[in-house]
Amino acid sequence: MTEENVILVNENDEPIGLMPKLEAHEKAVLHRAFSVFVLNDKNQLMLQQRAHHKYHSPLLWTNTCCSHQREGETNLQAGNRRLMEEMGFQTELKELFHFIYKAPFDNGLTEHELDHVMIGYYNEAPSINPDEVESWKWMDIEEVKQDISVNPEVYTVWFKIIFEEFYHFLEEHKV
Repeated sequence: MTEENVILVNENDEPIGLMPKLEAHEKAVLHRAFSVFVLNDKNQLMLQQRAHHKYHSPLLWTNTCCSHQREGETNLQAGNRRLMEEMGFQTELKELFHFIYKAPFDNGLTEHELDHVMIGYYNEAPSINPDEVESWKWMDIEEVKQDISVNPEVYTVWFKIIFEEFYHFLEEHKV
């Protein structure tokens, strides 16, 4: 199977090329990504635990799903595609904001992403893909915020950044 490419972008989110995903993470090149947050009508966030065999951040808890857009794919199309691939359901998504972050990992790889954050609403249990997701759970937004401060090591770096910097966006979009 050929490795998937990521879309290299400048700081204005303008595409400047393609690169294999692993190479982009080895070279810490800025590329486009997205993070999907799904809430239920109790204002709980659906979290996923990344699969144990992921090449970075295995078994860490994170937002509902995240990945990289493919060439020619809109942010919302990418979010819906990956939500189905990882969590086994679809729901209407809305893009909230984007931000740039850079985070090195212990394995020598670095995430340097322009991350588009999307929100959706769903009340059922997902049908998780075990190749991507180890487990999942619903958590109150306040509970997530408190747990990150007590147990930061169990969460992905991008998830902690989003919560620290953009918590108010999630609060504003309660059902």
